[in-house]
Amino acid sequence: MPIKKTTSNSRASDSPTKSNVLTIDVGGTHVKLAITGNKEVRKLLSGPKLTPAEMVKGVKDAVKDWDFHAISIGYPGPVVQGRPLEDPHNLGPGWVKFDYRKAFGKPVKIINDAAMQALGSYRKGRMLFLGLGTGLGSAMIVDGVLQPMELAHLPYKKGRTYEDYLGLRGLERLGKKKWQKNVFEVVQQLRQAVQADDVVLGGGNAKKLDKLPPDTRLGSNNNAFLGGFRMWQDESVRHGIVRTAGGR
Repeated sequence: MPIKKTTSNSRASDSPTKSNVLTIDVGGTHVKLAITGNKEVRKLLSGPKLTPAEMVKGVKDAVKDWDFHAISIGYPGPVVQGRPLEDPHNLGPGWVKFDYRKAFGKPVKIINDAAMQALGSYRKGRMLFLGLGTGLGSAMIVDGVLQPMELAHLPYKKGRTYEDYLGLRGLERLGKKKWQKNVFEVVQQLRQAVQADDVVLGGGNAKKLDKLPPDTRLGSNNNAFLGGFRMWQDESVRHGIVRTAGGR
């Protein structure tokens, strides 16, 4: 797999950790990698044929020179009790029953990718996170308790789903102007429905918005890495800075 190297603007290195954590953000076009205390971000090509075994091999090759003791994986699909519930729509097969800990030879925690980015974006109160990328990611954090959501494939309008309107397919089908109009409408509807006092728009396509909906802030894909690091910060978890619904 070709490897790309970029620089992260994440402040993850400012937060203490008990050990170096490798965070793997699995997406439909790239697998992004970052490690605690290092601003460098490495990328592997992803795609509809990528299997978990190929992902592991590519990651191992890409981080041979990095020293880490634990791994966080942001997974592009529903995750229940730390296990993928179904294969991703935009990747190859075999992700559900794959033994990630055995393959990597290190402790692994898995969480939905939108939830991981939400974890890194959270400040306080009731935060709704929407990830505008290849698909549509969603998560909610209420007073520090993370609740992953699966809004993407719920019906929205005209027989299509939220993802059909807000994901990449919607952007390409509708054009930027109509796509942005739908983003504004959905943000307003969901804000009212879940009574969110903070809304964060993340994902690669959020940057394509000409402006943000009212009282909404722009997230950063690099917050996914901060979220991955936080998953292993037991001290923070105990003090309620980051508590997950599953007791993570």
